[in-house]
Amino acid sequence: MTGTADPRQALLWSALWVTLTLPAASAAAAYHSITASSADQTVVLTGRALTTDQVVQVARYGAKVALSPEARQRSADAYGLLLEAAAEGVPVYWFNRGSGAGRQAIIFAGDPLAPRNKAMLEQQQLTIFRRGARAGVGPEVSDEEIVRAAMVVRANTMTFEAASPQLTQALLDLINLQITPVVRSRSTVGEGDLGPLSNIGAAMVGAGEVYFRGTRMLAAAALRAAALAPLQPFAADDSELQSSNAYASGQAALLVHDAREALAWADLTYAVDLNGMNSSVTPLAAPVQANRPFPWLNWHAARMLELLRGSYLFAQDPRRIIQDPESLRASSIRQGSAWQAWAQLREDVLTQINSSDHNPAVRVGASPADSWELATPQLRQFYVKGGPRSHGQHGFILSNANWDPYPMANDLEAFSVALANMDTAIAQRITRFTDEFFTGVRLEESDNGEPGRSGPSQGSGIAAASLMQEIQGLAVPVAPEGDALVQNVEDLQSQTRLKVLRARLVVDDTIELLAEDLLTGTYWLDLREQQNPTRRFGAAATSVWVAFRKTTPFADNAGISPAQSIHDLAAAFLRGNRAADFYAEEAPEPAAPH
Repeated sequence: MTGTADPRQALLWSALWVTLTLPAASAAAAYHSITASSADQTVVLTGRALTTDQVVQVARYGAKVALSPEARQRSADAYGLLLEAAAEGVPVYWFNRGSGAGRQAIIFAGDPLAPRNKAMLEQQQLTIFRRGARAGVGPEVSDEEIVRAAMVVRANTMTFEAASPQLTQALLDLINLQITPVVRSRSTVGEGDLGPLSNIGAAMVGAGEVYFRGTRMLAAAALRAAALAPLQPFAADDSELQSSNAYASGQAALLVHDAREALAWADLTYAVDLNGMNSSVTPLAAPVQANRPFPWLNWHAARMLELLRGSYLFAQDPRRIIQDPESLRASSIRQGSAWQAWAQLREDVLTQINSSDHNPAVRVGASPADSWELATPQLRQFYVKGGPRSHGQHGFILSNANWDPYPMANDLEAFSVALANMDTAIAQRITRFTDEFFTGVRLEESDNGEPGRSGPSQGSGIAAASLMQEIQGLAVPVAPEGDALVQNVEDLQSQTRLKVLRARLVVDDTIELLAEDLLTGTYWLDLREQQNPTRRFGAAATSVWVAFRKTTPFADNAGISPAQSIHDLAAAFLRGNRAADFYAEEAPEPAAPH
């Protein structure tokens, strides 16, 4: 794998190496704390409107969180309905009934606030939360943003659940005071992230270890340092915290954010490449697009035309060939398709992080008259009529399979495959620049006797091929699995942990591949300008080219250390700059199909 200036890449690859190779290699990797540059900002959680950008602000940059009044009230109402259900004798999974193989066992009967029941529940819950410090299989998560992403997603989705008010506040406090629990990475089968979330719960009661503003210490010591009392969990708080896919969903939100930047950079380097190849732009023209009206392909072609507006490619040139290699001619199709897969994944993730994937489902205000099935004897047994514990509110509490994280799990892999197909075109067009038939320039002419230039060489093709071997392996779907666990109750697994990790690595390798593409494309812009100094490449390609040349000169590598990797400079440039800073406001995305 080619080097990079971004420490997150090394951590991701370390996680995959341990996952796919030696279970014994479970020692914690070097911990990567966040830089809390957004600590003065607050994201208000409503349960319904959390964005992937906001997850990044909290998880990666330390923004604080607060619940909206409506979200806090919704959570309180659900909690009241849970207490009332038990008081009315309604069987509730993972509360007054057991969970998993013990789902038929009666845990207690009657009012949960009756002295005997209350004492039993408090002791039971505290024991479960403390036991969470030992849960899971290493290695430990070494990237703080992953744990914080899980916490902010769970804080948002938990507003739909029957969490006690003190549990809700404890989770907010951990986020806002940057108390990040030590979490073991391999303790979930990808549906219901019980292990990682129980590690988080342990920290709330002062068990296990945490990183307090980047320093590792006992959780109890961190709570004291932050002037927080340990949590006293109650009712079904273990269920309310653990029964969620927040560990995978939080990482999926980070993925969606980072993948968008990778796709935007792919479009910019494509504009540079088209200029560098002296390409024909006919495949992007409106009549061509009208002949095949796929919305995202048409959108992407129009986007590329705007990125190329003002380029010499729209002036006639007798040396320009009528048709480019397919890797340049069809890159818009591959990239438009990757954007489409990204948009679908984004919609899945937004739904996942703004809804309940909890079992059981709590619906305050639902009535038997709302739908025919709720009026049947089977479902009416789970109806809560309402009383003092719920402040008179009624509703249903129903067991379910909402913890199965499809379609997000499917579309994580679909996006990885789409990105790999896009990357194939990028890798091929890097190599096509060595072919005089397409460039119209002899290789000796392009080298121009200056082998020290920051341009492509045979090494660019080797680097691209090496990266593609990784990408191809990562894009292979994880084999579907169904191990019968917990006395055959839990017999399906989603492997979402692996799917999101692989997808994030494909995005990371895509940036590495684009670094090679940027080196190649900008090199050829210099040559095209030398051929004709009056040539213009369009505002977007020119601005990227000029900015990149400030860090990586064309001719003699002046100011660059002899030991400095030119690839690393290019990769650092991509990671250190937003693609959108180099072009005007983009066109609206295609409307979602109805």
